[in-house]
Amino acid sequence: MRTVDLKIEDIAFGGKGVARENGKAVFVPFTIEGELVSAKITREKKQFAEAEIVDLRGGSPHRVEPPCPYFGRCGGCAYQHIDYAHQLEIKAGQVRNVLQRIGKLKEVPMRPMVPSPREYAYRNRITVHAENGTIGYFRRDSHRLIDIERCPIAMDEVNRELADLRAQSVRDGHYTLRARSGPRVFAQTNDGVANALRDLIVEVIPSNQQLLIDAFCGAGFFTKALLDKFERVIGIDWDRFAIAAAKESATEKETYIGGDVEAELSAMLQRSDPNQTTIIVDPPATGLSGQIRKTIVDLAPATLIYVSCNPATLARDLADLGARFKIESVTPLDMFPQTAEIEVVAHLQRSHDSTI
Repeated sequence: MRTVDLKIEDIAFGGKGVARENGKAVFVPFTIEGELVSAKITREKKQFAEAEIVDLRGGSPHRVEPPCPYFGRCGGCAYQHIDYAHQLEIKAGQVRNVLQRIGKLKEVPMRPMVPSPREYAYRNRITVHAENGTIGYFRRDSHRLIDIERCPIAMDEVNRELADLRAQSVRDGHYTLRARSGPRVFAQTNDGVANALRDLIVEVIPSNQQLLIDAFCGAGFFTKALLDKFERVIGIDWDRFAIAAAKESATEKETYIGGDVEAELSAMLQRSDPNQTTIIVDPPATGLSGQIRKTIVDLAPATLIYVSCNPATLARDLADLGARFKIESVTPLDMFPQTAEIEVVAHLQRSHDSTI
């Protein structure tokens, strides 16, 4: 394959540097905007090309030495070569850009990016894979495994679990290692940022509210933090184990429902006073279904908090929700330092011309 000289112009969502050759976008991983590189084209399509760096001819002042010996081969981290402050700048810019491009938002009421208290050793769980005696992660752009003795972004307790696993003779398969015992239900992987996320939601929701509906509630992480602000709270999730965990410590004002989120949310909204109702949605990366978006627009609660792990699907959903809601704020949070992943919270209020 041919080698080309490029200037990196931007960092795309997903972490790859973007350059141009004769007008065509060329994506080069492990680069930083402003850098001059020689790169080998590895894949070429009509609209874009992909390349691997061969020589760094002009490095960025934001470039640092990655501390992980597997960086560049492991498929997990994308930004260990970039100083942390600049990682935050890149991610905040990506959120703004995707909301403008996909969500068609002219003005994005962005709040500052919430950093992680820990740049490394923050993950409270990891999933490793075992095959033919190799225990580790998948290699970048591959389903082949790379043997991992220690993961720098995982907490020490998790790495001790990994060391124990590696000392055993294990069957081929997938193994989730955790920093602590507890119910095997979804929870955020970065405790410090999860707490900041919860505190942010508590901050933006006013007191003396009537009803909170927490869709995709898990074990009630947000719901239970908001009990003092509502007369009644309802959590909905498809995961019956999460619902069982939420019920274990439930008070009289808490109701948790296991079932289809789409159907249950619609039923709850139809029976509630929209002027006295707040909804929290924390969907998977695919975002809200078209039917859930339609239900929320049609029955328009007073307040909507949208927690997203995928800015692209958030932008798509906000474009629809804009029919009845005004975006008060958008706050990105760095739940996953060193990776290209971004968590975002959008706070929406029903538009004044949409009162019911």
